[in-house]
Amino acid sequence: MLIYKLLTAEQWAELQDKGATTGAPIDVTDGYVHFSTAEQCPETAAKYFAEQDGLMLLAYDSDALGDAIKWEPSRGGALFPHLYALLKLEDMLWAKPLPWTGTTHDFPAEMI
Repeated sequence: MLIYKLLTAEQWAELQDKGATTGAPIDVTDGYVHFSTAEQCPETAAKYFAEQDGLMLLAYDSDALGDAIKWEPSRGGALFPHLYALLKLEDMLWAKPLPWTGTTHDFPAEMI
């Protein structure tokens, strides 16, 4: 199953430069890298990245990440994928810009 990570331009540059990261400040604080499913991603973007432009949407295969992925309850009791390992560039399937349209983020058609 594809799962998604939203990164700011600065976080994306760090991942590209270093090849791996512990994630955003909230990831470091919580002790795992927060991911969302395709269904959860728009709400995640609206809640944590409202009106932010320059975001990158990264896709990962949850099965390929193996036991490092744990599905745990979060917003409203829904299960969210959490990565208990470094977020690695080499594991990423693809990355696409996630532009802000002025009212919402414009997700790729193949994702939604």
